[in-house]
Amino acid sequence: IQISTRANASNSIGRQGSLSYQIMRGQQRLRRDVEAQMLTHQASVAGDGLTVPGISAGLGAWLETNVALGAGGSVGGFNTTTGLIDAPTPGTARALTETLIRDIAQSVYEEGGETTYLMGTPTVIRNLSEYLFTSSARIATMTNDNTSESGMTAYGSANVFVTDFGQVLKLIPNRLQQPDDTNVSTLYFLDPRHLKQSFMRGYRTETLAKTGLSEKRMISVDYSLCVLNEASQGAIMAIDETAAVTG
Repeated sequence: IQISTRANASNSIGRQGSLSYQIMRGQQRLRRDVEAQMLTHQASVAGDGLTVPGISAGLGAWLETNVALGAGGSVGGFNTTTGLIDAPTPGTARALTETLIRDIAQSVYEEGGETTYLMGTPTVIRNLSEYLFTSSARIATMTNDNTSESGMTAYGSANVFVTDFGQVLKLIPNRLQQPDDTNVSTLYFLDPRHLKQSFMRGYRTETLAKTGLSEKRMISVDYSLCVLNEASQGAIMAIDETAAVTG
């Protein structure tokens, strides 16, 4: 971040001190970048301390036990030869189905996981919610117990899916989760108990040398996503976001 001394000394509408405001916004952007990266299929990279920076693997790369792939796809996971996490190949995109969701939920349950969240891009969550409102969805009729005297509430979405195994899955749209390709993305089955963000150096703001009449700050973080038990998580990859969800 670089702010001129004039801008920093000026009184502007809606903010007090441009430098402090830009630092705050810069920290927010960095945290969003970190969350977006953690939800990718990115493989890990071993840094050499000189020109190659170490890179944390994304969640999709960690998973290999409970994963539904498109045709021709292959999982990533821990490579015992290199000691790194390999990226998966999601395969050919196809429509999300209720059967796929039930199959992965069962697979996670049998492996000992307790799925709490179904997380995906806003498009995938919307498509799933719209399917759950259709007559072909194999779910109980939704009811509304509204005792408010201020008027009725119009519910336009389904945000909880209860599995056959007692798991209550909250449907979470994540606008920071990037598509894997154009109109192709992943739906994650998350058990937060076995996910951890580990920091070598936490979020830091450091003062850099001045350049003329300006102030400079560097915002950084050195972190890694740790999946403590990959069999407790799940994923449906290669979801065609343009296709409607089916049974």
